[in-house]
Parts: sequence; C-alpha cells; structure tokens
Amino acid sequence: MSAPKESWHGVLAAGSGFRPLPRWTRLQVAGVGAYEAPVPAGRATALRQLADSLGMPLNRLLLTAHAKVLAALSGEQAVTTGYVAAAGGRPLPCGLTTAPGSWRTLLEHTHHALAHLQANQDFPVDELRRELGLVEAPFETVLDPTATSGDLGPDPTWTGAERAGDHNHLAGEGALAADTALWTGFAPGEDGGLTLRLRYRTEVLDADCAARIAGYHLTALRLIAADPDADHTGQSLVSAEELAFQIHGLAGPRRELPDQRAHELFEQRVRQHPNAVAAQHGDRTWTYQELNARANRLARGLRARGLHREGVVAVAMERNLDWLAAVLAVFKAGGAYLPIDPHLPAERVNSMLTRAGCELVMTQPATATAPQPGLASLPADRTLRVDAAWGQEYSESDLGIDVAPGQLAYIYFTSGSTGEPKGAMCEHQGMVNHLYAKIDDLGMLEMLETGEGQVVAQTAPQCFDISLWQLLAPLLVGGRTLLIGQEEILDAARFVDTVAHGRVTVLQVVPSYLDVVLSHLEQHPRTLPDLRYVSVTGEALKGELAQRWFTAQPHIKLVNAYGLTETSDDTNHEVMDRAPDTDRVPLGRPVNNVHLYVVDEHLNPVPLGAPGVIAFSGVCVGRGYVNDPERTRPTYLADPHRAGERLYRSGDIGRWQPDGKLEFLGRRDNQVKIRGFRIETGEIENALLRAPGVRDSAVVVTERPDHSTHLVAFYSAAHPLETGILLDRLGASLPGYMIPSAIHWQESLPLTVNSKIDRKALTALAARLHAAEDEVQAPNTPAERRMAAAWASVLGVAQGRIDRRDNFFDRGGTSLSAVRLAVTLDRAVTPADVNRHPVLTDLARFLDDASQLMDTAPHRPAAVSASP
Repeated sequence: MSAPKESWHGVLAAGSGFRPLPRWTRLQVAGVGAYEAPVPAGRATALRQLADSLGMPLNRLLLTAHAKVLAALSGEQAVTTGYVAAAGGRPLPCGLTTAPGSWRTLLEHTHHALAHLQANQDFPVDELRRELGLVEAPFETVLDPTATSGDLGPDPTWTGAERAGDHNHLAGEGALAADTALWTGFAPGEDGGLTLRLRYRTEVLDADCAARIAGYHLTALRLIAADPDADHTGQSLVSAEELAFQIHGLAGPRRELPDQRAHELFEQRVRQHPNAVAAQHGDRTWTYQELNARANRLARGLRARGLHREGVVAVAMERNLDWLAAVLAVFKAGGAYLPIDPHLPAERVNSMLTRAGCELVMTQPATATAPQPGLASLPADRTLRVDAAWGQEYSESDLGIDVAPGQLAYIYFTSGSTGEPKGAMCEHQGMVNHLYAKIDDLGMLEMLETGEGQVVAQTAPQCFDISLWQLLAPLLVGGRTLLIGQEEILDAARFVDTVAHGRVTVLQVVPSYLDVVLSHLEQHPRTLPDLRYVSVTGEALKGELAQRWFTAQPHIKLVNAYGLTETSDDTNHEVMDRAPDTDRVPLGRPVNNVHLYVVDEHLNPVPLGAPGVIAFSGVCVGRGYVNDPERTRPTYLADPHRAGERLYRSGDIGRWQPDGKLEFLGRRDNQVKIRGFRIETGEIENALLRAPGVRDSAVVVTERPDHSTHLVAFYSAAHPLETGILLDRLGASLPGYMIPSAIHWQESLPLTVNSKIDRKALTALAARLHAAEDEVQAPNTPAERRMAAAWASVLGVAQGRIDRRDNFFDRGGTSLSAVRLAVTLDRAVTPADVNRHPVLTDLARFLDDASQLMDTAPHRPAAVSASP
C-alpha cells in the first residue's frame, strides 16, 4: 500500500461515522440556520502575529480552535472534520488530535496534518472510500477558512464527474451539503477583524446551541492568542453564563427538609396513629406501636453492649419484620447500619466486618437459620440476637438520643476492583433527602391526603441500597411496608398475586425482573387497581420494555430511577405516564436538593449535550469509603463550583438533553451492572487469580439475544483446569450474582498494542464460543422438545444447539432465568422444580409426570395450577 493511500485509509477509518455534534434541538424541523459573530480587530491582529511568529498561515490557528471545539463537543481527543484547503474548493477529511499539551504543541500537530492533506489532496479519496466499503460520511462538520459566503460547496461524497455537473456550491448563502450538519467559515471583518460564520442544520442544532458553538470557537481563539504555551487540556470553552446555568439551572428543586432524622419522623407517626399497621411479612403484621416498641428494646440492647456514636452495627438477618426493627434500632441508638446478607460467603463477611471496624452484630433468633460461618468466631459480647434482646427488661419508650444531620447513618459495600469490596458511607441528611425524594416523586403524600393507603413493596436484598428506602419511606407518611419473600419473588405469578392482594401502591424492581413480571401479565392479563407507580433501577431501562409496560398497564406510571450507593441512592427520577419516543429512556432530572454535573477530567462542566463524567454535589454525597483513603481520595472531592460542598466523581458517562434531563451513555471503567448489582469485574478477576495454576484472568460481559447480560471469565494457565474447582473457589469468596456463567481457558490472553488485555477481543470471542455449533443429542420426546423450545427462548440460544443432557444453569441460566422459564411454560413447572431438575431430560420427565398427575387428579395440584 502506498504511503498516501495508507495515510488516507487511517483518516477515513477514523472519521467514518464520527459525529462530534450534540443533537440539540427540541423541534427537529429540517432547514438551515445561520449565525455570525465578530472576532475583534485586536484579537485578529494578535492571531496573525502569532501565526507569523510560528511560521505558519493563520488557517492553522483557525483549524486548531475548530478541532478543540469538536473535541469538547464529542469528548474525543481524535477528531475528524472537513477542511477546505483552497477558496471554492471541495472539503476533504482532515484527522486532528487534541492530545494533552500546550496550544503550541496542538498548533504543530495541526500544521503537520494540514501539510499532509495539502500534499495528498489530489489522491482519489472517493475511490478509496468505495474500496473500503465506507458508506457513512467521513465528517459532518466543515471548516472553511477561505470563505466569503455561507455556501458549503458540493456534497463531498460525489465523484469528480458529478461535481462537474453540480452547481449547488454556487447557490450562495445557506446552501449545505447533504451530509454536513455544521459549516464554519471565517471572512474578513471590519477594521482588520474577522467574522465567524456558521451554517447549521436545524434538525440537528437550534439557534441557542449554534450561538454557544460560535462562542466556543471565539473562546478557543482567545486562549490561543493569550498564551500559546498554556496547557489547553484544563481550559474550558464554556462561557460564564452557560457555567452558571449548568451549576444552578440544572440542579434539582430546592426543598426544605424537616429537622429530624428518619427514625424521629417515624416516631412522630407512631404518636399520631399507634394502632395502624406499619409492616407486614406473610401472615405477620406489626402496628406502628409494636414496631416502635421492639425497635426501642433492640436499641437499648445495643447501648447496653457499649455502642457509641457512629459505632458500626452489622445486621445479619433475613428480610423479615425483625430485620426492619433492627434497622430502626441502629438509628435510634446512634449507630451506623451495616447490612449483611446471611447467605454471603464467610470470607466476604469477614472482609466487610474488618474493613468497617464493626463493633456489634445483630442476628436473628438461633432457630431461624443455621449459624453464619462468617459470624461464628465473633465474641458473645459483640453479638446481639434479637430474641435475646426482647427477653430483657428493656424499656419500650423512645430513647431520645441526639443524632446530628451529618452523622453517619449506614455503610453499604459494593464490589471493588482490587479484589476487596468497598464500603460507601452515607449520612443521615443524605438518607432523609432521598426518602423525601421518593415520597414527593412517587406521590406518597398525595395518596395520604386523598385517604388512599400507601403500601410500598420491600423486594430488594439487604445489601442492595434500595432496600433501605423501601423499608422506611412508607413509615414516614403513615403507610405500610410489605416485605415480600424471596420464594414469592422467584415465582412471577405468586409475586403478582402478592402485589395485588397486598394492595401495593409503589413497587420498585430491576428492569430484568420487570420483564419477567410483564411476560406473566401478557400471558395472564389482569388489572392492578391499587398500583400507582412502578420504579425501575439498577440497570438501563430500554424503550421497548417501557412500551410493553404501558401496553399492558396504561394507567400505572413508570419511573426510571438512577443513582449510586455513594450518593445516598437515587439522584434522578424520570416519571413517565406513557412510553418514550426513543429506545434510550432518559434518567430524568435531579431530585430534591441534588446538584449534578457532566464534567471533563478537570471537573469542568463540558458543553451542553456533550458526553462527560457524571458528578454529584451537595447533600446526597456520602462521606467516602470506610477506612479506605486510597479509594476515597480520587472520587470524593471538594466541589470547585460550590464552596464547602462535597463532590463525588462517578465512573458513569452521560450528557444533558435539551429538556434538562440526563441521558446515560455507559461506564468508563470495568464496572458493570448485572441484575441491578454493581460489579467490578476486577474483583472477580482477582478472585480467579488466587486459584492455583491461574496465570492471568479477565472477565467480560456479553449480551444474549434475549437482552440478558452475563459474566464470562477467561483465564490463562499451562493447561485447562477443572471448571468445577474454579467455580467452587469463586463461590467461596464471592456472592452468587458475581459468579460467571462460563469460564474459558486460553493458553494466553489476547493483548492490545499497548500490552493490555484486549477485552474487546475477549468479548467477541465469548460471543463466538456461545454461538459455536456443537454436536448435540437432540431432544427425542414431545416433553423434551417442548422443554428445549422453552430453554431456547429463555436462554437466547438456537433450539438446535440444546442437548438433552444439558444442565440449565451450565448453559447460563440463573434464578431469574428459571422464573422466565416457569412463565414460558405457563407454570407447568416452578423455579424450585428447575433447581431440583436442572438437566433437560430430568425436567422434561418431571413435566410429563406432572401432566399425568394433572390429568388423573380431580383438581390440579397447586404446584402446577394456572394463575388466576
């Protein structure tokens, strides 16, 4: 390949499909708009003098400023634009870099790029594009430093013969080529100045956005002229007016919060209606007075064991009424709540207790479950069983302990990339602010005022931070918390029955589980007259799922909730009464008292509509990671825009939409969410590395045709290791949701040119391995074929690839997949049946036996009964 061809190959490949411009207009009406702004004579003179001192034409400076603007708008260092090298000429793709450094260095990069373009401008670029099969335009912006009018010239995708017969470039003001969204030109101005001229497509940009983009160009030129040796990387192009709007105008609404903590607000409700039902779990119910009395006795038991202010109390209990009382007791006693799922591996429990500096542990009655291995070694004086506390003669009256707004309320551990989980600390003021955001945005006070009973379903696991608001929010407004057991959750029909019979008004689930519930409702339509709001969180909500929801339940609002454990849970709500027009559902606006920014690496807000890191400020931001300054320091920072406030810099990427709502674009690191649980793949990789014989490891995420996401692990070793042993090793230290659905051996893991593990290659390999055709023993009975068809639908695999000897869970099935399977088979089997009979032949045989029993029995057994 010749040098010019190779060079153009790189430019075209980099530019194809590159869209630096935000889509920033509410009314997408096709047309062309214009904007002009003067470059003052003094500044134009300074730019010309700088160009002369550098020995380069002025157009290099203009193009450098243009590149900086495109980089700011796109969030990319490498950008491609069209460039008109000669007056009246055709724009050619120009690849530029805005890598960190001084403006002078940037100018030199631009100078070399333009020199190359001009030296090779006669190369048949269009022929190379056709040869490469590139159908998308190589650029959507054009810079014309020679222009004296607003015409863009001919469509850059046309051939020379087509150009010869085209006169669009002579059409004058306002003409734009088909693939160009923004044309930028510079023309001579008055008194030696310059005039910046923009032409833009109104279906892409509105007038205000065009004016901002013009302002970015002028700011870049000013910064270049002011100090060419300054580091351009940390210099923002955003104007003071736009900065003020982003910091204050896009913040959540101001709401005055009561000067009480959550448990004190609950105590107020106890005094108002002591005999109302506060909580229910199965057949057990507690009134407000009963719940308060039990929590007070537990709190006194904690104080009797020496709990001091902000002392960490681990609560290792099942999700039941005792757990609710224990959580309230920790707050009443002035301690900090640390949830422990009693089913977690002992190694993980010990790590959490040690890192948190845990003082006391509350556990359920000894008869409730087998002792938790991770807690067995704790001294008796550090453990409080709830039944033991209730057996003491503790007073049932409120303790009245002073708890400050900034006092530590709880610690939730999330997955950590170093192999050790990290505990996010949040304070009472942040917790109360979040509780009132739920109360306000989910209509809880409104329903209370109209006399409707407020019932919130508590469905989330203890270690999932949304469990806390599900427990407490209804208790602050005189409502009822309905704790729904895991057995019911794993059976969609039972779950829907529980929601209906429990008169649930507010429900929150992860999108993947909403899909399960919807599948059941689509097969067995029914109304849910009490349900007012369904909130989804923990995973990206797709427009298709929202559309299905409103088709099935048009009168129940859907709320897309977004937030992080480090920010006291949800910070954004998008409340919908109809499906969105696009598949990408926005995250909505910030909730009460939350400031949210989209920033660059220097914490400068990026231009409106540009992608950047999502950062949070204000009352929602927690205190940091417990006893972990190394991981706290780079993410919990002082807010440079609001004095005295804390800022949390997340790993999420987003951008603002024209309506002031936030759009989520993805993660910037290896953190992922599976079924709502936040996972650092590095933690799984470190656990895998501890297995004997493993040299290197990597974990990637794959999406199946059914849109379910799965973890797939790769490891390198001298020879393949026993997969079962590796899974057992991972299971000893990681919770079940972090165990990969597949583990593959590679003699060596693929590397990038920078000698880093090539995760893109591994993701593609995981997809190929999943799709690979293997020799299978085809199902050979009607029940087996029916089962194979159901497995194919649920697991997202071709039915012809399912072996009658396959294990459902080895093929990537999960507990949630088992629920989907039960729904697909119209409850001919239950999730528990799938767990007991995971092999296809066995499950099919069970299905046959159940069908025969159904045919011979006078009444269909409950295990296989049709849902109402």
